[in-house]
Amino acid sequence: MEMLLKPLLTTLLLAGFTVHATASDNQPTFVDEPAVIDFARDLELRHGFNTAELLGQFAQTRPNPRVLQLIQPPTSPQQRSWERYRSRFLNERRIENGVRFWQENLTALVRARTFYGVPEEVIVAIIGVETEYGRNTGGFGVLEALATLAFHYPRRAEFFRTELEQFLLLARENHLDPLSVKGSFAGAIGIPQFMPGSQRRYAIDFDGDQRIDLSGSVEDAIGSVARFLEQHGWVSGQPVAVPATLPGDTAVTPWLEAGIRPSLDVGELTASGVIAAADPQAKATLVDLVSPGKPTEYWLGFDNFYVITRYNRSSFYAMSVFQLAEAIRQRMPSDLTAADSSR
Repeated sequence: MEMLLKPLLTTLLLAGFTVHATASDNQPTFVDEPAVIDFARDLELRHGFNTAELLGQFAQTRPNPRVLQLIQPPTSPQQRSWERYRSRFLNERRIENGVRFWQENLTALVRARTFYGVPEEVIVAIIGVETEYGRNTGGFGVLEALATLAFHYPRRAEFFRTELEQFLLLARENHLDPLSVKGSFAGAIGIPQFMPGSQRRYAIDFDGDQRIDLSGSVEDAIGSVARFLEQHGWVSGQPVAVPATLPGDTAVTPWLEAGIRPSLDVGELTASGVIAAADPQAKATLVDLVSPGKPTEYWLGFDNFYVITRYNRSSFYAMSVFQLAEAIRQRMPSDLTAADSSR
């Protein structure tokens, strides 16, 4: 390997790429890894990248142990707790800031609802849960984070190598320096925390400046969230979820094992004793909100609930978005949330 790297680094230097020295030069960079070299060569073959240029960037980037620490599941399993999870997102600060965000971006939110059918409060709540309305977009280098996970996290290496590829394509398309882009430890970017692949597929220029900027343009973030949900099947005017009461002796396991995609007949659930304000012709999923030491809270989730889980595949996440959206909407001045037939 050493024999391979010496001519490689010479090539980088001759090509004009400087490998910056730091106090941690004893730690190998990504360019020291054969898999990264193969990855760069593959991108040249399939997408026309310059291998030397890519390796020049990887030579300035090292595996980040903090990224690997944050991505790992807890070493000691924690009990699922809806109460604990909910408190992180459904609190006075996020509700008040959500109302302010809605008021400050009213025109863009109404336009997004008009184009994509997604209510303002849902768009606001997703941005509120993801980054607290753009306040916490992440301080990790996206190239460093994605490369760390692509080449040092075998459990999901394939997914993160794809996202690394998507990120490099995104950077090239938007004339960005890959080394300068910041995001989450998992490589999510901007106000709505899109992964690079989602940004390339679903993000839009909603402010009309001829570029997509999810980090600097709130309008682009709003339009992109709405389009993401619409593209994943959001149905305008349809419910998200309703609370459900189950008979005390009901065996819920088969219903829960049916999965997160709505497949249960509400009429059959009602015939089995489930009480919920829902159309008996609808399909639903049974959502269990478990908190240790407390009775389980049950809800029926519909297609729009499932759509929210495409943003983050967790029923707790989707319910947090839904309940935050409802709380923000209730706090908004009534003249700004007048009933609309398109909801």
